Amino acid sequence: MKVLVATNAGAGHFGPLVPFARALSDAGHDVVVTAPHSAEATITSAGFVARSVGDIPPDAYGAVFAGTAGMSLRESNLHFAREVFGRLGLAARLDDTRRFIDEWQPNMVLRETSEIASFVAAEAAGVPQVQVAIGLSSFEEIVTPVLAEALSNFGLPECLPRLQSVSRVSHVPPSLEVASALPGTTARFRWDDPADASGHLPDWWKSTAPLVYVTFGSEAGGMDLFPRLYRAVLDQVANMPIRVVMTVGRSADPALLGTLPANAHVERWWPQTGVMKEAVAVVGHGGYGTSMTALAAGLPQVLIPMFALDQHENARRLNEVGAGISLSDGPAAIGGLGDALSRVLEDQSYSEGARRIAAEIAGMPPPAEAVGLLESLAQR
Repeated sequence: MKVLVATNAGAGHFGPLVPFARALSDAGHDVVVTAPHSAEATITSAGFVARSVGDIPPDAYGAVFAGTAGMSLRESNLHFAREVFGRLGLAARLDDTRRFIDEWQPNMVLRETSEIASFVAAEAAGVPQVQVAIGLSSFEEIVTPVLAEALSNFGLPECLPRLQSVSRVSHVPPSLEVASALPGTTARFRWDDPADASGHLPDWWKSTAPLVYVTFGSEAGGMDLFPRLYRAVLDQVANMPIRVVMTVGRSADPALLGTLPANAHVERWWPQTGVMKEAVAVVGHGGYGTSMTALAAGLPQVLIPMFALDQHENARRLNEVGAGISLSDGPAAIGGLGDALSRVLEDQSYSEGARRIAAEIAGMPPPAEAVGLLESLAQR
């Protein structure tokens, strides 16, 4: 069958789709990914055919950010979702997505939560669709009504019930979830990090001290958090008896961090799974991909959630289940990182909590087993 996979730009949006898209492709199905033109290189480097749809103009992003002045974190995130994933995303991508569906005639649309141009186009064309969760159900519950509001404002109120009740697949293990109020069904499949996990880390140090991996995802390095936040982290860990691998993202220049502590090594990017095979803990931002990869590896985390609501939801929940410590004040809490990391390394209950979840993830069916479900949903 032909499967249209639809995503917004950003690793946190595309990453959860990849295991399912790859499983479908491996099973012989024809997979094409629609994404903003700015994400085309990410799609093709993952081995998929990309079909570019409209990009949101950069000045429109600026106007959205300007509109969040004085808002709380929650208010600003919901405003961003309503405007960027909703109004602007629909305006930029809906016509292109409709044309491609009319031209290619897919049997199914597989889309991530926030990509709703493909939702509208699939509904209009009568194409079955499945939604891939990009976070905990608590995050999905928060963002879905906001996207529904955007659809209503766009003149499409008849789509609202279907947006809430569409069939879903998720990588989140049941123990991380709380009871969901969303209608519809969710099938769960193991998190398999799509990045290359081969090989070992180079011998950057003459040390066998425990390795800690530090990353704040692919976006933060291109924001005004860099280099100040990253340098503050390095200063916090400089005198700890550990080794640190820090990644800053492809848009950041590691040279701006200045002279590095002797126990630290910085790269723009490195395959996460490869680092985590040798790490004992992770310092991160609570992003979905990084947090799930660390959990699958059984690694405890110290989380410094930043600019996105889902990061705070993930950090809060990992703190609750004992798989990590959340510094919930975000970048302002960086002064407590050293103490929090010491606790995670010394108190084995955090490692035990992470390993419990890793065992649960390992026992979930692999993404390849989702193919039969997706095939059956496409025939309805």
